[in-house]
Amino acid sequence: MAISSSCFAAVAFAVPSWVVSVLLGVVMFGMGLTIKLEDFKVVFSRPKDVIVGCVTQFTVMPALAWALSRLFNLDEALTVGVVLVGCCPGGTASNVMTFLAKGDLALSVGMTGVSTLLAPFLTPLLTLLLAGKTVEVNALGMFVGILWVVVLPICLGFIAKKLFPQTTERVVRFMPAVSTTAIAVIIAIIVAANAERLFSGGLAVVLVVVLHNVCGLLLGYLVAAALRLSEPKRRALCIEVGMQNSGLAASLAAAHFAAYPMAAVPGAIFSVWHNVSGAFAARFFTRR
Repeated sequence: MAISSSCFAAVAFAVPSWVVSVLLGVVMFGMGLTIKLEDFKVVFSRPKDVIVGCVTQFTVMPALAWALSRLFNLDEALTVGVVLVGCCPGGTASNVMTFLAKGDLALSVGMTGVSTLLAPFLTPLLTLLLAGKTVEVNALGMFVGILWVVVLPICLGFIAKKLFPQTTERVVRFMPAVSTTAIAVIIAIIVAANAERLFSGGLAVVLVVVLHNVCGLLLGYLVAAALRLSEPKRRALCIEVGMQNSGLAASLAAAHFAAYPMAAVPGAIFSVWHNVSGAFAARFFTRR
C-alpha cells in the first residue's frame, strides 16, 4: 500500500499543472458537443428564472465559501481553494441530478450555460474580492485561463457538432465515460500530490467542503421557495446552486496558485462529494 501511494505521489509531482487544464478542457469539449441552441431558449423565454438562479449562485456560494473558511480558520491555501470553488459556475453534473430529481431541466441547463459564460468575468473578480487580501490573485490571468480551458473548448465542441454531425453523434456516446475518467485523473493527481498534508490536517477542509455544498443546496431551494417559484424550479435551483464546476476550481488553483499546492484540494474533494450529495438530493425529491 505504501509503495502504491508513493508511486501515485511520484506521478503527481511529475505531472505539470497544465495537464490538469488539458483534462478539464477535454471535459468542456465534451460539454460543447452536447449543447444545442434550444438549450438557451429558456434564457429568452424565462429570463427572470435564469437571472434569479445565476444571481443566487454567484452570491450564495462565494459568501458561504468565505464565511466557512473564516469560521474554521483555514490557512491561506485552503481558503483560496474553497473560495475558488464558491466562485465557479455550475457544473454539467447538476443537469443530470436535476433530471433525476424531476426538476426543471431546461432551467438547469440554461443556468449552467449562462453561469459558464459569466465565469471568465465573475470568477476572477469574486476571487480577487474575497481572497485578494490574503494571497496574490492574478485576475487577468484567471480570465484568460478560463477562456482557454472552458469557453474555447465548449465553442470548439459546438462548432465540431455543426460541421461533423454524424461523427460527433458517435463520439458523444463515449464522452460521459471520457469526462468521468478525466475528472477522476484530475482528482488523483491533486490528492496524490497533497496526500501527506491532507491526511495530517485534512479533516477540517473535508468538513468545510461538505458544509459548503449542503448549505448551497439548502439555500438554493429556500431562495426559490421565498420567491414562490414552482416546485420543479425550486429543485433546479437547489441542485444548480449547490453543485459547482469544481474541476475548474482545481484547474485554476493548480495553474494560478502554484505556491499554494493545497489550494487545489477543496476542488478535488468537492468534485467527489457533490455527486454523492446530488444523488441523495435527487432521491429525496423523487421520493417526495
